[in-house]
Amino acid sequence: MNAENLRALDRRHLWHPYAAASPSVTAHPVTRAKGVRLTLDDGRELIDGMSSWWAAIHGYGHPRLDAAVRDQLGDMAHVMFGGLTHEPAVRLARRLAEMTGLPKVFFADSGSVAVEVAIKMAFQCTGKSRLLTVKGGYHGDTFGAMSVCDPVNGMHHLFTGVLPVHVFADRPPGDYGLRPGTSRDSAEAVPDEGYLRHLEAMVERHAGELAAIIVEPVVQGAGGMRFYHPAYLRRLRELADEHGLLLIADEIATGLGRTGELFGCDHAGVRPDIMCVGKALTGGYLTMAAALCTDEVAERIGVLMHGPTFMANPLAAAVADASLSLLLERPWRDEVKCIEAGLGEGLASAAGAPGVRDVRVLGAIGVIETVDPVEVEKVQGIVMEHGVWLRPFGRLIYTMPPYCAGPGDLAAITEAMNAAVAALRS
Repeated sequence: MNAENLRALDRRHLWHPYAAASPSVTAHPVTRAKGVRLTLDDGRELIDGMSSWWAAIHGYGHPRLDAAVRDQLGDMAHVMFGGLTHEPAVRLARRLAEMTGLPKVFFADSGSVAVEVAIKMAFQCTGKSRLLTVKGGYHGDTFGAMSVCDPVNGMHHLFTGVLPVHVFADRPPGDYGLRPGTSRDSAEAVPDEGYLRHLEAMVERHAGELAAIIVEPVVQGAGGMRFYHPAYLRRLRELADEHGLLLIADEIATGLGRTGELFGCDHAGVRPDIMCVGKALTGGYLTMAAALCTDEVAERIGVLMHGPTFMANPLAAAVADASLSLLLERPWRDEVKCIEAGLGEGLASAAGAPGVRDVRVLGAIGVIETVDPVEVEKVQGIVMEHGVWLRPFGRLIYTMPPYCAGPGDLAAITEAMNAAVAALRS
């Protein structure tokens, strides 16, 4: 199909995410993805600073992951999971249980569905149907997940009267992570005692009606790319224990090394009762997620009322197990530290620039927060001129590159982000 026909058919038939049916923002055709680079149909190569929405942590076309898919395809692509099982799912479940300390694994189709499953687990386990979370969060686009996303900047206003009404504590102070020119010691400042007391008051006030507390550990992702002190997560764990509540950790964006620890919860040294994982689980190859829980939660639930058709798909399970094996074998912690240092150095010039509210880095996440909302297509045009692919939103120009991104890739990404900031003044 030639490029002109492809674009025309895309505009005619495809509805892209977070866009109108007739979008105003251009969709750029990709013909190849290899390593950390995307090749467009016009021959341009772009460094993918997004890891395909944070999933392709090993880059594209890794030979071990390619082989895992091919080898599994030779046996079976799919088989129903009701009344049947298979080795890829068993291997993957064992590995996840060992990594998380949560022995029961329920596979789902996507991160949003994993959150739905986690919420069902909490409701069935406790017999209660309200949750406590914090403002500024994001947990997915399905109805249960939307109901615990930020009540103002999420999608609540579009579905008023339909979404369940949960309890929202204030947004955590976003004072964690590295700022250009600061050290890790200064990033780990003393937490806000007033906010800790606020959390305590909110939980105590509503404990009798709550099934669980659900949060993204340490990093609030698509709700604003904000980093908060692990002490707040530790206190939520303590409060959950004091009041007989469950703690649900949404590790879909934060898990598998992205924040500099294997899981976001590791920053606080806590284990949740229920954990959701997804995104990077298969290394960006296939859609798959999981909700994990303790034996105690599983025993109290009994029969969990959920069953996706493609649950534990063998192809996805095989490549996920290979991806986790690859992650644990490679020096991912050193790679993420190098990315953190490279992003911190490269984004330093943006701090204090006109139109910039904040610059922050944690692990393999680099964020420039602007004063005003950015023009998505304008920013994308600028960074693409610099050979980089980013997907800004709201007031955020940010990057979450693959762990295999080298110093030259990071320099190109941060140069492109700085160029976008410079354009704010024009």
